[in-house]
Amino acid sequence: MNIQKLMKQAQEAQAKMEKVQEELAAESFEASAGGGMVKVVMTGDQTVQSVKIDPAALDPEDIELLEDMIVAALNEASRVVSEKASAKMQAVTGGLNIPGM
Repeated sequence: MNIQKLMKQAQEAQAKMEKVQEELAAESFEASAGGGMVKVVMTGDQTVQSVKIDPAALDPEDIELLEDMIVAALNEASRVVSEKASAKMQAVTGGLNIPGM
């Protein structure tokens, strides 16, 4: 195989991956916990945009439950973002497992 051709393909793949990362950063993903009592919106670069808490979730006697729902919603949003990023990257790399991607 021609090394120049291989280098060109690698550069093209890198440019495509950078574009996918930019597109993901511009997308928003929503996840919830507690039957929708806590909702989190996160961008594709895992920046939290908002957290919405249903007033019914506010129980002064059980703050730990609310804290757990917030953590669960954040973790779910992060999982959704990771899955979406993985799927988009696999489409770019043709299923190759590239470390760090």
